[in-house]
Amino acid sequence: MSALRIATRGSALALIQARLVEAALRRLRLEVELVPVVSAGDVRAAGTAPGEGVFVRALESALLAGEADLAVHSAKDMPLEAEPELVVAAYPERADPRDALVGATLASAGAGARIGTDSWRRAGFLLRLRPDLRHHPLHGNVDTRLRKLDAGETDLLVLASAGLDRLGRGDRIAQRLSAEEVTPAGGQGALAVQARRGDRRVRQLLAALDRPDVRLAVDTEREVLEATGGTCRSPVGALAQVAGEEVQVLAAAVTADGATYHSVVLRGALGEAPRLAAEAGQELLAHVPLEPPP
Repeated sequence: MSALRIATRGSALALIQARLVEAALRRLRLEVELVPVVSAGDVRAAGTAPGEGVFVRALESALLAGEADLAVHSAKDMPLEAEPELVVAAYPERADPRDALVGATLASAGAGARIGTDSWRRAGFLLRLRPDLRHHPLHGNVDTRLRKLDAGETDLLVLASAGLDRLGRGDRIAQRLSAEEVTPAGGQGALAVQARRGDRRVRQLLAALDRPDVRLAVDTEREVLEATGGTCRSPVGALAQVAGEEVQVLAAAVTADGATYHSVVLRGALGEAPRLAAEAGQELLAHVPLEPPP
């Protein structure tokens, strides 16, 4: 049997995430190799924001061209409009879905401190809690942002806890923000392992890595976002938590300036998750004018 080829971006975090999947497949006694792919997001001009799906499309192209057998993505980066010939064959175990502050806590950040983030969701939720803070659009990978913070180019960062933990940078976290304070992006902390829809062998192998509870949670969170008509960069957060035969859905939306905010918590049986997601999304739309991010 030929080695399974995993398409991955070449950033430190992307490689760590791909190696998590590689290790899981090797535990199944499978031969695996990594295939680094450069995405448009990796070579974009410094200081520019990534568009929706920019980190995903190059890996999908490698799959469709037969240059790789599977691809590992951060689930939160996956566009809502799926490539029809590809499928997420596995959602492995999820890491901490929360956002984190680096450089200061919400309480200790000085008046007028600059929030270094390219996420209007993160900025809006933080401005709701601390209207005196200033949004400082900041781009780049985790290491780049940490260097900018250490150089005094911004005052605090807000990053995914999962990314910092996976990079071994959890010690830089000043505060892990609760989902009620800053509701995570749909799929945050989860990995999406993609394969060709018609590749039955690979899909069957990847089924051993799939966590049904993570799949249901991520699908539900993405359905909340879809119900609002947003994209993965919209100022909308959602976190679904599965407990036994029930699911709880927390969803929240905010304007970019933090002035208008609404959240909703719904609970129901697992089979009701799509309905709960749709109801949550519609309620957010009724209370928050969701403008496309600048």
